[in-house]
Amino acid sequence: MNDIQIAQAAKLQPIVDIAKKAGIPESALMTYGRHIAKVNPVHLRDLPRKGKLILVSAITPTTAGEGKTTVSISLADGLSAIGKNAMLALREPSMGPVFGMKGGATGGGHAQVLPMENINLHFTGDFHAISSANNLLCAMVDNHIQQGNQLNIDERQVRVRRCMDMNDRQLRSIVDGLGGTGNGVPREDGFDITAASEVMASFCMAADLNDLKARLGNIVVARNKEGKNIVASQIGAQGAMAALLRDAMMPNLVQTLDQTPALIHGGPFANIAHGCNSISATSLALQLADYVVTEAGFGADLGAEKFIDIKCRASGLKPEAVVLVATIRALKHHGGVQKADLNAENIPALKEGLTNLIAHVRNVKQVWNLPVVVAINHFVSDTQGEIDTLQAAMKEEDVVCAFSDGWAHGGQGTKELAQVVVDLIERTGGSELKFTYESELPLDKKIEAIAKKVYHAGSVTFTAQARKILGQLTEDGFGHYPVCIAKTQYSFSDNPKLLGAPSGFELTIRDVRLSGGAGFVVAFAGDIIAMPGLPKQPAALNIDVDNDGVISGVF
Repeated sequence: MNDIQIAQAAKLQPIVDIAKKAGIPESALMTYGRHIAKVNPVHLRDLPRKGKLILVSAITPTTAGEGKTTVSISLADGLSAIGKNAMLALREPSMGPVFGMKGGATGGGHAQVLPMENINLHFTGDFHAISSANNLLCAMVDNHIQQGNQLNIDERQVRVRRCMDMNDRQLRSIVDGLGGTGNGVPREDGFDITAASEVMASFCMAADLNDLKARLGNIVVARNKEGKNIVASQIGAQGAMAALLRDAMMPNLVQTLDQTPALIHGGPFANIAHGCNSISATSLALQLADYVVTEAGFGADLGAEKFIDIKCRASGLKPEAVVLVATIRALKHHGGVQKADLNAENIPALKEGLTNLIAHVRNVKQVWNLPVVVAINHFVSDTQGEIDTLQAAMKEEDVVCAFSDGWAHGGQGTKELAQVVVDLIERTGGSELKFTYESELPLDKKIEAIAKKVYHAGSVTFTAQARKILGQLTEDGFGHYPVCIAKTQYSFSDNPKLLGAPSGFELTIRDVRLSGGAGFVVAFAGDIIAMPGLPKQPAALNIDVDNDGVISGVF
């Protein structure tokens, strides 16, 4: 059976029973049918934070696939299978990739969160609420200009962009306000995908509704004609935006195939955003479980770096261990093997590709000072020679390596990995988390620190526009903010064709945006953009629903 057939054949427990298992009172639940509920953290705010946080990241992604979400889910199930009180804290899927090329983000095989179709399509409407709050702000800014412009906003320097949860290249750059004075002021504009919006980032970084309202009010929406920043609170939008997001701020409770509780909340896209689930959901999970498995998007150079330098810095969270996911197939791809040939044994290519895994391992250990386990997502095509080569390489790095068969066997296939992670935490607990850079560094030096320490770049070049914006942000008082580098997920560099572990390359920062509500600065490297497009054969072509309401084609 394929993923959706496995999911639809599963017998789910009522969500109130999953909540009871997690220690969540029914009074804290807002149910969405029998198998989904929102959890109101207000009812649990007095619980202490007791859990140990496990961060799952990965090698640099390839078209061969690594299965990071699958391993995250099966690891939580594996922890439950060895008798631990475990919970997942994952990101919500964006419908852009679901209908595009990447597919959903609910795991695969026998390591899934359920109901997978609902989670991948609309779910509880959080993304729609975020889109609506974002677009309300845009409408209120344009209306302020239309209705007399008391704040003297420069129409050419409106910064906030509309968003939608879909891949739509046609909306990247548009001209709006056409049709005469009654329709607004004509100007160049554009859309971002919802997951890359500043409202999403502010939502994910907020501890509670009051914090969210303050962050929304701090969003810089424009500059006035005197060159001063105008923020959303001056427009008066933050209260209505927070009202739209009231229910969305409650984390979503679902279950895995093995009935492990899972909180799924907040946006993806660690290539163009910070790529972590919400601080509120992670914190809630740590109040409820002894072990919490969370995931940071794409490779560790993107997801784990932003999790540590942005999310941990702002929240006080700290992973007790990092699990790096790899497959032998993907490592051979990094070694130069084409996708059609990945099933054939190729130890020389594997050794070449192992440089990518080793670079990520050393970053975790040396840059962030965290203990690390390598999880090998197992494929039947893996040969014993390849397995021996991989294990020998990890032994040289003094890193424990364990296989995961979660796709085929769920939590039972990940018990060994779960025990390895528990043993590592007990053996190395209390390691001091280190950040890639200090907050006092200038913005450009923070970017250089990430590029050189984490990406292994030789130098960083800033376009004139990027330099100008960085200078203006520093002058405006944002120089202490952490930075969120948006770049391709397919390479340590800003060139997706540079596989393995390139070093000494030049990283180009072409543009910079302030995310004042979230509390960081986004630097765009290479040609990365904030509104993806659909591929030639989008996944939407294969998605359908029958007369009984059964959905097919979601993967």
